[in-house]
Amino acid sequence: MISRLINEIEKKNAPIVVGLDPMLSYIPEHLMESAYANCGHTLEAAGEAIFYFNKAIIDATEDLIPAIKPQIAMYEQFGIPGLLAFQKTVDYAHKKGILVIGDVKRGDIGSTSAAYATAHLGSIDVGGKTFSPFREDFATVNPYLGSDGINPFIEECNASDKGIFVLVKTSNPSSGEFQDQLIDGHPLYELVGKAVEKWGKNSMDGSYSNVGAVVGATYPEMGKTLRKLMPHAYILVPGYGAQGGKGEDLACFFNRDGLGAIVNSSRGIICAYQKEEYASFGAANFADASRQAVEDMLSDIRSALGKE
Repeated sequence: MISRLINEIEKKNAPIVVGLDPMLSYIPEHLMESAYANCGHTLEAAGEAIFYFNKAIIDATEDLIPAIKPQIAMYEQFGIPGLLAFQKTVDYAHKKGILVIGDVKRGDIGSTSAAYATAHLGSIDVGGKTFSPFREDFATVNPYLGSDGINPFIEECNASDKGIFVLVKTSNPSSGEFQDQLIDGHPLYELVGKAVEKWGKNSMDGSYSNVGAVVGATYPEMGKTLRKLMPHAYILVPGYGAQGGKGEDLACFFNRDGLGAIVNSSRGIICAYQKEEYASFGAANFADASRQAVEDMLSDIRSALGKE
């Protein structure tokens, strides 16, 4: 699966992913009013508005981006209607030829982790019929429970040609409370990075592994170290834009081949119309504002990588 993502990145010269993490406060009033008219003031209205918001952004950016990354918690907060919006978003992205990184941060042990892997990456038999529940191409995974929690995902990657991104050094300010703690003189995130490289050897797909890593854009020096520790792991880099990451900080996440990383922006793209620099688009043209924000992000990152 990682080879498919690399092909799309190279084809579009776009090592980026758009995080579709909707809150109702992000959605223009005209979409909300339309959903209320159809469904009343209900969870179903929230789900409808979210999907049409996502659909418009996908339509406006499909030729520019290789992948989207919906964060499932933003959908789960609306219950079953929210999960239906999540699934419709995944399916619509696939219809447009866009890969999907399910930001689900799952991870447990034994049969529980296997069930998560089945739900998001695999398929299940029901009465002799096979179903693929959520159908993402990649999933984010929490490694805190160790190999017991990771191995079922790797098995599913190999069985279904899918991929995972393991949390190694996250972009949030308090990540260091645990991730930076020293163990035998090395921070915990380095030990996890070494484990990712080891796990990845069990699921190689060309020069890179289907087992990637999540390393925040807000920690470029740590990213430089982890890049060396994980030469075969693709790095998903959150924290660009709204969290402070900039293109000039990101070159260290890439390998010398110009590959090895994909940079995520969520609010900076989907809320672009609410930002001063894109305010001229207005709420009615929110998707066009998102497209411009994607183009600006691409220019920034390509410049940093010398790929303009």
